[in-house]
Amino acid sequence: MKLFVAGFPNDFDDADLKDMFELYGAVKSAGFVIDRATGQRKGFGFIEMPDNAEAIETIGILHGTKIKGRQISVQKAEERSGNNNSRRDNFNKRY
Repeated sequence: MKLFVAGFPNDFDDADLKDMFELYGAVKSAGFVIDRATGQRKGFGFIEMPDNAEAIETIGILHGTKIKGRQISVQKAEERSGNNNSRRDNFNKRY
């Protein structure tokens, strides 16, 4: 299951994220999204956990908890459609 995570402190890196989630189960991948223009983390990322039951339990444990004074969000990631032009399509529909 792919999880969406947000709200982590700025000093958290991909390794910290993976280490934290491995406390609750197997982690296939973990990483923050990087802004192409600045090279900085955007403040959110994704975790892949192969065991759905562990992922659901992890959501229940971690969602809404505080780390270094910041409330984090952990939830099931929504599947993206195969259309990478969705923002442009929405813009064209409005204008």
